[in-house]
Amino acid sequence: MKEILPRQIESLMNILGTIPGIGAKTAERISFHIITSKDNMVQKLIDVLYDIKENIKICSECGMISDTDPCHICLSPERNREILCVVEKPTDVITIEKTGEYNGLYHVLWGVISPLEGIGPSDINISKLIERIRNLGIKEVFFALDPDSEGETTMAFIASKLRDIEGLNITTIARGIPLGGNIEYSDMYTLSRAIRFRTRLNDNL
Repeated sequence: MKEILPRQIESLMNILGTIPGIGAKTAERISFHIITSKDNMVQKLIDVLYDIKENIKICSECGMISDTDPCHICLSPERNREILCVVEKPTDVITIEKTGEYNGLYHVLWGVISPLEGIGPSDINISKLIERIRNLGIKEVFFALDPDSEGETTMAFIASKLRDIEGLNITTIARGIPLGGNIEYSDMYTLSRAIRFRTRLNDNL
């Protein structure tokens, strides 16, 4: 293959192949579609990627990806500012928003605690979370982390740091999503019910 394809195409295929869910064959098909497209797709991709590079940022408040700082959710007066939903990654925010079941604020951790992978509490966005909960007058912290061992460990650690806050309600998604499941790929009906019937954790901490 390396003797046939130009270096530039090989580089494009290698980059695309690093994207989760895209294997070598799919990366090859996408690459050739971009190159052979008759609607100037190469230039369009260049323009979009440059726009992203110049204008997309991470919200300094919640950690969500946005084109403003603070982001649109943090700035919205229509949001319930007494509840804060804790998620692992930005795509979880998008998934939860699609359900229409939640209208509070968010906090993106950008990871979960995973001792096996060497990821500790200081490696993810926890300190800012604790600061926001204490300063914003939050009444409910709603954990929407994947129901696996890393999610449970992360939730327990954060909850332990909140025990001294009087009147704070700590909740998590109901048992609709299977153990080891992924919020991002849950169907809307299951996730909607898991949010609507979220369970209180305070008594178990």
